[in-house]
Amino acid sequence: MEAWQRIGTYAAGLALDSAGAKGNAELLARMDMIVAAGGGERDEAVDGTILSGLPKAEKPDAFLNERLMSDLRPTLFLAQLSNLLAGNISIVHGVTGSSRTFMGEEAAGVDAVRIAHARIEASQSDLVLVGGAHNGERRDLLLLYASGGHALQGYFAPIWERQARGGGMALGSLGAFLVLEAREHAAARNAKPLARLSAVVSQRTQGQGATAASLSRMWQGLASRLAPAGVAVISGATGAQPVTSEERAWLESLSDIPVRATGTYIGHGFEPQFAMNIALATLALGHEKLFPPTDSSGVEQAMQDPPIQVVVTGVGHWRGEGMALVEAAQ
Repeated sequence: MEAWQRIGTYAAGLALDSAGAKGNAELLARMDMIVAAGGGERDEAVDGTILSGLPKAEKPDAFLNERLMSDLRPTLFLAQLSNLLAGNISIVHGVTGSSRTFMGEEAAGVDAVRIAHARIEASQSDLVLVGGAHNGERRDLLLLYASGGHALQGYFAPIWERQARGGGMALGSLGAFLVLEAREHAAARNAKPLARLSAVVSQRTQGQGATAASLSRMWQGLASRLAPAGVAVISGATGAQPVTSEERAWLESLSDIPVRATGTYIGHGFEPQFAMNIALATLALGHEKLFPPTDSSGVEQAMQDPPIQVVVTGVGHWRGEGMALVEAAQ
């Protein structure tokens, strides 16, 4: 297994153990799985050879084709398939229900959770393992995002303090999995819920500049469920511009609702970021305390009262928005 698969397989095991399902063959045989993951890790030596030789080649197209045909191992392509993470989780932990894998960076992570939640609400599933994994140390991805102008340059700064420097993402190695379960199913096996996932919505803007409007539409869809007090927001803001500034402007329009951007603490992990933030919201609700602010921009304010609801936002570094409502277990 490549590093991202080891990270994800280990995180899935922790989630199964926390849910009291690890090693329970009967439960695992009925457990569905939805994974959000990117492609696998590349052969950097081959990439380096191609990048070095391509500018010198008399016929670049023929050179590229020859190198790809002769230098790539036959097994390398298979190792890149994103659904190998689901396969390894199935092999290692015995999760043998239905399996789905989504690709598509942040939006894949949002939709994985959204569909898992929808399947349970529609009584199509009783028990779902959902999440993803990302290796933030991959040099090919660091090159990719830096070349696109998305990577944080120079010294580190909290999410909301990066705008003056042009913004940027600090990639993080993340593995995050959730076990979602129908209330009746959990009660029947005496499983204690950690929190309630009440709603998950997603959108895809038509382009940069539409992020605030997209977030507003999703917020309005949740507004009738929100309590008059005790609400917090955990943001998956990436730090990339201009979308982080657009999300910040929208967050500042929410009066008296404390905000936390977890990218300051754990970096940005693309596919697993949304599931990770739902897990962090669950911890905050369980501890009856929101973790302290870490930036000096004024966006994040202290929360004195215990949170009873947490809205999790996810905005892709380019596009793809999502929102989840997590409530204290009852």
